[in-house]
Order: sequence, then structure tokens, then C-alpha cells
Amino acid sequence: MLDKRKFYIDGAWVDPAKPNDLEVIDPSIEEAVAVITIGSEADTNRAVAAAKAAFASWSQTSPAERLAYAEKILEIYKRRAKEMAEAITLEMGAPQDMALSDQTGAGSYHIENFLNAFRNFKFIAPLGDHAPTTMVAWEPIGVVGLITPWNWPMNQVTLKVLPALLGGNTAVLKPSEIAPLSSMLFMEIVHEAGVPKGVLNLVNGDGTGVGTQLSTHPDVDMISFTGSTRAGIAITKAAADSLKKVTLELGGKGANLVFADADPDAVARGARHCFNNSGQSCNAPTRMLVERSIYDQAVDTAARVAKETAVASGHQSGKHIGPVVSKLQWDKIQDLIQQGIDEGARLVAGGPGLPEGVNRGYFVRPTVFADVNNEMSIARQEIFGPVLSIIPFDSEEEAVGIANDTIYGLTNYVQSQDGARRNRLARQLRAGMIEMNGESRGAGSAFGGVKASGRAREGGLMGLEEFMDSKQISGWSREA
Repeated sequence: MLDKRKFYIDGAWVDPAKPNDLEVIDPSIEEAVAVITIGSEADTNRAVAAAKAAFASWSQTSPAERLAYAEKILEIYKRRAKEMAEAITLEMGAPQDMALSDQTGAGSYHIENFLNAFRNFKFIAPLGDHAPTTMVAWEPIGVVGLITPWNWPMNQVTLKVLPALLGGNTAVLKPSEIAPLSSMLFMEIVHEAGVPKGVLNLVNGDGTGVGTQLSTHPDVDMISFTGSTRAGIAITKAAADSLKKVTLELGGKGANLVFADADPDAVARGARHCFNNSGQSCNAPTRMLVERSIYDQAVDTAARVAKETAVASGHQSGKHIGPVVSKLQWDKIQDLIQQGIDEGARLVAGGPGLPEGVNRGYFVRPTVFADVNNEMSIARQEIFGPVLSIIPFDSEEEAVGIANDTIYGLTNYVQSQDGARRNRLARQLRAGMIEMNGESRGAGSAFGGVKASGRAREGGLMGLEEFMDSKQISGWSREA
């Protein structure tokens, strides 16, 4: 078993103030593979103090210096990609091929996009031609607390750490206690890159402990959190007394609007997207809204995709989905699948229980419900498992109404060959991101939502700006 009890504070791996061990469970085999320590307030205070002490010098480094450190991090990250993928498979069950290409690959993708945005970033520039002596300056916020989830570990760590450091901030990272191994490896990469001591620190812990301590700490100037809406609300309340900046990237219940003129692969593509990462993605298109004239065909196609989706150990190579992350998560998904049955949805694939031939591991059967209405629990709650709900509609207006009838607003999807319709719907759907006809958003596009999905903007230029304050200056001398 791996011994990962230390924290990374002030440039070194240090012992916790007191022991409070927690086992890290491999969800493919339900066995402990590592042991970490849950941090105490003393550990949090020590990490924050290190970050605060480092801020004075780090905030004054030149953009070129910070860029060089980030480039070195990327170089080492790529070199250690296989190690990173192995850690992610071990801690949260992503199949090894997917853990390397998608999970680990997301980290290098985001770092590269930040570097591209940063190279052209103007830290001070005129407001405009009409006001040449009024300047907008971008400056670091201070000490930031970074709280990341278990479902896409490096995706979220890189979306927070890189813009925090490039913006001139110092930081304390609290990864998910369920999946901390990849973040600890990332800190080894940061250390190897030579990032000065105290600039980035790591303390393992849970949300009620270290998470709350960071959120309420008077020396923490900003919290960037990704996780559940419930936890995001708690963090916002906890941070209110100190008036720190809070950015939240929370849950989703994405609607995928499939019209009769959609391309032939649209339904299968949407189902595969829903099941990807075992359904553990906040932007998953979990509600498929289908125009009634192609509804029966769509149900049959989605059911076929579910039945063809293999489920196997994360330690195996191949195109399959792995387990969900924990017994707690597995139980929640099972309860919601049963609620779907009890509330009258038509089960056309999957269902409760373990997949056939499986007797251990937190595996969920890829599940499809048809004849769902938007009042059912499976249509309202974020299941965070490979469960697809299919809802019929008769008109464009009805589809928009169903799609927007949710507390969430992260990503919605549109499938149609009618360009005017796509443009119209892209403006009517209430979400931070709209993806149409299977086309991914461009590199550097910000990730984030509205409503109960939070309003963070992560990635690229907007992601850099999230970690800085703008200063407005008049009377700037053009001659100095």
C-alpha cells in the first residue's frame, strides 16, 4: 500500500500536525491502495502562512519568469503522463487508455491553452482609443484556495493551478480526499519544475475540514471550487464573512435536443457522451430530448448503444467504461435508477445492480430510460452515473421549455442540420456552453455555466482573468 501521509508545504513534503489516516480505495477492486492523512486546522494554517509569505516576491516576478515555470511544468507533465494516468486509474477507476488520452490529456491541453493565452496577455493597456491615458491593469488577487473534485482530477487541477500561478498568486490546493494521488504527483512535477517554495502548497482533507478552513481563513483572498451545488452553496456562505472572491463550477443536467433532421449518428453520439467517464461528468448530456417523429428510433438506438457499452476494470486496456468512484456514489446511482422505475419511466437498457459477470467493484450498468417527463427525479437530479433519460417533444418551443426547466445551466446540446434553428436555439437555451452537431468548442474557450451550475469561467483568456483583479487608472503618462 502506498504511504502518502505527507503534505507539500513551503517547498517540501512535511508530516501532518497529527495523524488522521484515510484509505484510498481502488474502485475497480474495492481494496485500499494508499493511505493519506486528513489535514487539521494547524496544517491548513501552516500552508496558508507559507503561501502568504511567498506572495510578496512571487507577485512581483515578471510574466516571462512565470511563463518559464509554466512551460517547465508542461514539459515534465508530458514526460510523466503514464505515471499520471496510472494514478488516476488507481484512485477513481478511469480505464487505463482513457486515463492517459482523456484524463491526463486534459491537463496538458489546458496548460497549453493557458500558455497560448498568457503569451499575448496585456497586463496593462489603454481602456481604448477614446481614453489613451486611462489604463486597465491586471494584478494578482493574493492567496487563493483551490478545491478540486475526483471525477476529472487533472482537468480541474490544471484549470486552477496554472492561471493562479501565471496571474501572480500563491495557492493552497485541496484535492478530493477520494482521489488525491494524481494531485500529489502533480505537486512532484511542480517541485521538479523549480517553482519557488510556498508558491503552491497541498493539504489533503475533506470539505467540512480543510475545505471550510480555507473558505473562512482571513488570509485567503479567493476560493476556486469545483464540485456539487450543495457544497458550492456552503462554501459561498462560509466565505461571506471575509468577503473573499468565490468562483464556483458546479453540477449540471445537460439537455441534448435532437431534431428530426439531425445527422444519423447524433443519437448514438449523445448516448456515448452520456456514458463517457461512467457518467461522472458535470457537462454530460443526460437528458436527451427527441422530436417525436424519430422518437421510437432514437430510443432503440440509445438502448443498443447502452447494451454495446462494455463495463470492465480500469486496469484493463480497451474502449470500455470503468467503475464509479465509490460505494457511496454507487448507492446513490442505484437509488435513482430505482426511483426512475418507481416513478413510471420505461427502462429499455441496463437497470439496477452490478453488470453481468461482475461480483466486486463499483460498476454500474449503462442505463437508458424512455418516456421520461421532466418532473421525474431522474430528469431533475444530477445522477453522476451512466444513466440517460429520453424525453419526447413536438415543437421547438416545447423543447426549449423542457431544456430550460432545471436549476442547472452548464452545457446544452443541439443536433440539427438547420443552421438558422441552431443559431436561434444557441441564444434561447440558458446555459454557459452550447455545443452543436458534435463539434467541440475551440481551444481556449472558457468552461462554465449559469444558475445552480455556478458562474466560473475556466480555461483560456477568461480563465486567466478569473484569477486577477482589474485596476482602473487615469492620468497615465504616455511619456514615462
